[in-house]
Amino acid sequence: MTGQNRGKALSGESVVAETEAMPHKSQTDQSGTIAFHAVDRLDISVIADNYYDSSRPDGAVAKRYRSTPGKAIHAEHGFSCYLETGIGTEDNRLMFDFGLDPRNAIHNMDLLAIDLAGVGAFCLSHGHYDHWGALPEVLKHYRSKIKAGTPLYVGSGAFARRFSVRPSQSKPTDIGRLSEEDIRALNIVHIVEITDPAEVIPGICLTGNIAPATDYETGSPTLLVERENRLERDFFEGEQAAVCHVKNRGLVVLSGCAHRGIVNTVKHAQKITGIDKVHAVIGGFHLINAAPEIIEKTIADLIAIAPDYIIPAHCTGFEALVRFAEEMPGRFILNTTGTRYRFAS
Repeated sequence: MTGQNRGKALSGESVVAETEAMPHKSQTDQSGTIAFHAVDRLDISVIADNYYDSSRPDGAVAKRYRSTPGKAIHAEHGFSCYLETGIGTEDNRLMFDFGLDPRNAIHNMDLLAIDLAGVGAFCLSHGHYDHWGALPEVLKHYRSKIKAGTPLYVGSGAFARRFSVRPSQSKPTDIGRLSEEDIRALNIVHIVEITDPAEVIPGICLTGNIAPATDYETGSPTLLVERENRLERDFFEGEQAAVCHVKNRGLVVLSGCAHRGIVNTVKHAQKITGIDKVHAVIGGFHLINAAPEIIEKTIADLIAIAPDYIIPAHCTGFEALVRFAEEMPGRFILNTTGTRYRFAS
C-alpha cells in the first residue's frame, strides 16, 4: 500500500491499494456505511463446489444443472462462482474465486455457458489453493476474451504461503501459494489489494477486512501461514466476502470459506451497508470438523439474523449441513455444483 493510502486508511476513508483506475470505488458516509447500487436481479452460478446431484429438484431461487451423456459437470474440493447483476437494462459480471482444478473449472464454465468476455472484475476471497488453484489457467484459457487490465481484487496476505495440519497428521502440509509474480507476468489482470469496503462492479461490494462480532468464531489452530520464514496461526485478516443488495429483498452475502466466521461476515455486511434485512447467505461456512457447540451457536445466531435462504456450501462440513437442514428447514437449500441462483426484486 502506498503512503498516501496508508494515511487514508488511518483516517477511515475507503482504500483500494495500488490501482490506477477504480471506476466503482465506493464512499462511506458519516455513519460509516457504504453507498452502492441496489440491484433488480442477482444471478449466482456455482462453477465449483464439493457436491453434485443431478436429481436435486429446482426451487424458488435455484435451478439445477442436469447432466446428460457426455455433459457431466464435475465436483471437487473447491469453490468458484460467477455473479451477474441487473440494474434496469444494465448487466455487470464478476467471477468470485476460481476452484482447485483448472480442467474442472474450464469444463464446467463451458457447460454453464459462462463467457468471460463481459466480466468486469475478478475476486479472490483468500489465499487457499482450493480457491485460487484454477486461476492462472483460467486467465490463460480465456485471455482473448478478458479485457486487458480487468481488476483482480485480493485481500492482504492473499499471496502468502499456507499450511494445514490435516486429520491424522501431526506435521503441517504445505498447501502452496499463489504467485503474484506469475499473475502479473501474464499481463491480463491488474491486481488490486483491498482493505476497506468497495463496490467493485455496480451492485457488488466487497467487505474489506471483516471485523469480529462473536466470541466463538476464532478460526482453526490447524491452519497456518508463513510469515518471515516461520509458521504462525492464520487468522485470515484480509479475507473478503461479496455483498449485494437486492431491491425489496435485502442483502445477499457470499462467502468463500468464512474463515473469519460466517456470523461475523454477515454482521459485518449489515454494519457496512446499514441494511439489517438479509435475503440469503451462501458459500463456505468453514464448520468442517468444528466442535458441536460451535455449530449450534452459529446456527442459533443465523436463525436470529433470519435470512430468507441459507445455502451452506464447500467447507461447511456434513455435520453442520445436517444441522442447518434440521434447524432451518424452510430456508435451507442444499448447494450443488452447477446450480444457478436468481435473487430478484
